[in-house]
Amino acid sequence: MITTLQESSQQEPAVGAAVVARLHGVSKNYGDVRALRQVDFNIHAGELVALLGPNGAGKTTAVKLFLGLAKPNGGTVSIFGGNPIHPEVRVRTGAMLQVARVPETLRVREHIELFSSYYPEPLSIGDTLAAAGLESIKDRLFGDLSGGQRQRVLFALALCGNPDLLFLDEPTVGLDVEARRALWDQIRKLVARGKSVLLTTHYLEEADALADRIVVIHQGAVIAEGTPSEVKAQTAGKKIRCVTRLEAAVVLQMPGVQNVHRDREALVIRAAVAEPVIRELLARDPQLSGIEVYSAGLEEAFLALTRDGMNA
Repeated sequence: MITTLQESSQQEPAVGAAVVARLHGVSKNYGDVRALRQVDFNIHAGELVALLGPNGAGKTTAVKLFLGLAKPNGGTVSIFGGNPIHPEVRVRTGAMLQVARVPETLRVREHIELFSSYYPEPLSIGDTLAAAGLESIKDRLFGDLSGGQRQRVLFALALCGNPDLLFLDEPTVGLDVEARRALWDQIRKLVARGKSVLLTTHYLEEADALADRIVVIHQGAVIAEGTPSEVKAQTAGKKIRCVTRLEAAVVLQMPGVQNVHRDREALVIRAAVAEPVIRELLARDPQLSGIEVYSAGLEEAFLALTRDGMNA
């Protein structure tokens, strides 16, 4: 059984950090499908929250509710204390969504100029282009861009209005390693300036690297919440990687072993405590080699929570 952080409710924000976005007791149904079930979820000023969950968990629905693109069947949604659809609220938010439709016949700079005109105090065009790494392609048509370049344009459009709250839905899909790290740096700069960010991502390394707080949602309910370290601690234990003659089924029966899988020539073993398992492995296989021991990471925590969290 996985013990979640649900009982502790929201993490305490830094002193003076106001709540800028809130779902309170929110439920959302699509016909007979319950997308969200009594969800309580806050975002505070100056923090980055990573919303994680399997496909169909309710992440996109939560983002749509925050943006006023859908209405809840129960509960309340507020942004900066007001209705998400009010103009004074919308000019303080920016969004990068996977479902965005952008005309392909406008140039990159033209798109940014158009979107910037919707906001009262936008960033300069030059600052927006620089933040998204678009200076060298500013005069290219959107339709001529690669997938990664299009992602950077969508990031620029979300950023250009200088929003106080930014929603980033899978922002680094299609980016190479260098471009992904550059985008991470820009996101960190936004948070350092006091902006708030809600990030959805399937790259758990990304959530681990960027998030002040992680919220895990599964089957429409929040099942865990906390700092990356706190979420990872819910699957306390170690991973052991080694080359052994022993079969995985045999190792799985050893005391303290939680699961085993093969990775090429090696076995990867998850155990509550590493040392007793290693001693047992050595006793049964004196030729044991290539031993590596490391802490379980966010991926292990995520898989355990989404597999067992609803039974907690």
